[in-house]
Amino acid sequence: MHETLTVIRPKKSFSWNDVRELWNYRELLYFFTWRDFKVRYKQTFIGALWAILQPFVTMIVFSVFFGNLAQVPSDGVPYPIFVYTGLLFWQFFSGALSDTSNVLIGNQAIITKVYFPRLLLPISGVISKFVDFLFAAIVLAGLMIYYGFVPHLMGIWLIPLLLLITFMASVGAGLFLAAVNVKYRDVRYALPFFIQILLFLTPVIYPASIAGKYSWLLALNPMTGVIQSARAALLGTTAVNWTLLGISSLACLVILLVGSAYFKKVERYFADIL
Repeated sequence: MHETLTVIRPKKSFSWNDVRELWNYRELLYFFTWRDFKVRYKQTFIGALWAILQPFVTMIVFSVFFGNLAQVPSDGVPYPIFVYTGLLFWQFFSGALSDTSNVLIGNQAIITKVYFPRLLLPISGVISKFVDFLFAAIVLAGLMIYYGFVPHLMGIWLIPLLLLITFMASVGAGLFLAAVNVKYRDVRYALPFFIQILLFLTPVIYPASIAGKYSWLLALNPMTGVIQSARAALLGTTAVNWTLLGISSLACLVILLVGSAYFKKVERYFADIL
């Protein structure tokens, strides 16, 4: 009796078949997302409240040192709500980037034994951080009520677009770093340092206008357009800069395409290297 050996080889480039396969494995994507969320807060005393406590405490510290002592401008709105709006999107992006860069290493046992679309793992990491974003957004709603800010209708419609742009940037950069981390474990040491530097290159604790004639350099950072537009939409600090948002969207699309292309190119070697 002859045994049939089936060899599954991933393609070197991203195609619509990958999208179809992701849809077919959507239940596994849900499982990975729910598992990541539960494991993150397993055996913690306050559980998912950490998703609120971390940005809230950071907001207090930044408000004391940058808002009160350093007198950093905040586009005419109270500094706590100014910085918290930036922190909300920044922590979604930076947290997703940190988690997805290590997601292949953390799931080594599954990858080497069972076939499934490897793209599911980084995507589930980003989605699980989106759940944290929703929890943290409760504090922003409370701050808006406390300070008397009422978002415009356009602002409410704009938020899903900003989340989509942040999602694209997180998935694209996460796919690239996760693939690099499989071969070069330097990523786990370099990434925290890179994220700290990027925080100060992103207008989270200050407005982009503080850079004056060099503010166009900040526009090269995809999160600049997202954070500036979020403040404009929710707080009315300035008019929405559609040009800046367009540049950020284009930059995020490029990051997503490059990250996806590199991930697919080296995907076939994951199980051998891990």
